[in-house]
Amino acid sequence: MKQVWVLADDRAGNVNQLLGIAETLNLPFERKNIVYTKLVRLPNFLRDKTLIGITPESQKELTMPFPDIVLSAGRRSFPVARWIQKKSNGKTKIVQLMNPGIKGFHQTDLIVLPAHDNYTGNAKNVLIVTGTPHRINQKRLNTEKIYWEEKFKDYPHPRLSLIIGGATKNKPFTINHAQKLVNAVKNLKPASILVTTSRRTPSDVVSFLQKELQSPHTFFYTFGCKDENPYFGLIACADMIIVTGDSMSMCSECCATQVPVFIFAPDEMMSEKHKRFHQSLYAGGYALPINAPLQSVKGKFNPANQIVKRVLSLLNASEK
Repeated sequence: MKQVWVLADDRAGNVNQLLGIAETLNLPFERKNIVYTKLVRLPNFLRDKTLIGITPESQKELTMPFPDIVLSAGRRSFPVARWIQKKSNGKTKIVQLMNPGIKGFHQTDLIVLPAHDNYTGNAKNVLIVTGTPHRINQKRLNTEKIYWEEKFKDYPHPRLSLIIGGATKNKPFTINHAQKLVNAVKNLKPASILVTTSRRTPSDVVSFLQKELQSPHTFFYTFGCKDENPYFGLIACADMIIVTGDSMSMCSECCATQVPVFIFAPDEMMSEKHKRFHQSLYAGGYALPINAPLQSVKGKFNPANQIVKRVLSLLNASEK
């Protein structure tokens, strides 16, 4: 049986993408926790195929037998993946999410880049995907729905789930934006509203939304409170979803459902990369702009499926 390692560092978004691929592969996998030292700031051409930049405790996790596939994401974990490949005498194939650096394109078996990065090369080992891979599949949606439906039984249909992120770099989330979001919610005329915020949602925006959306049929979860996080339940139990466009991961996860998904993305809040990402979801029929009329979408969107096909091809080719 083929073996897979996931290099899990301190970036939760990256790790969730890697785990989404590993779980979709349906092969035995191990999560290897990578903790960095200050030396990780060195450029990759100096770290090369070494474990420079990770703690001794992390290094102890990387022992034989080495895997057939190592999944890594981002520049910092890439030298670790290369060290594993070297120690396996080339047996281990590297699957790298995101740009590993210019030289990394010639040192990787498969590089997965999002379409919104605007890669213009023609390297055969590069796979371009729309959005980001994630961990939501139909089995998980079914499981979450069974669990959360009982908790949401007093919230009538149609239910609107409101998934709220927050500010991005130099792009604040203001009360004015929150008012526009409230207007968008009310325009859809849901019978009940299920809300969750994130760690990046400004406190004044949280307070404003709690006041403006208050009703007997509004469920409101504030990130960080002691209650159980209902994020996956809100996605699984919704009849329609509004998600803020600041998080590419949240947008991609919401599009795994088969309900209409509206993206709230005021121009002044979004970077050009975010705007390209949203447009790719609209063009694919997976999501709708916030001002679009209510309509059906394709659903069941997960780039992990596309990535896994290439990974399996890579494994099959190595056996020949």
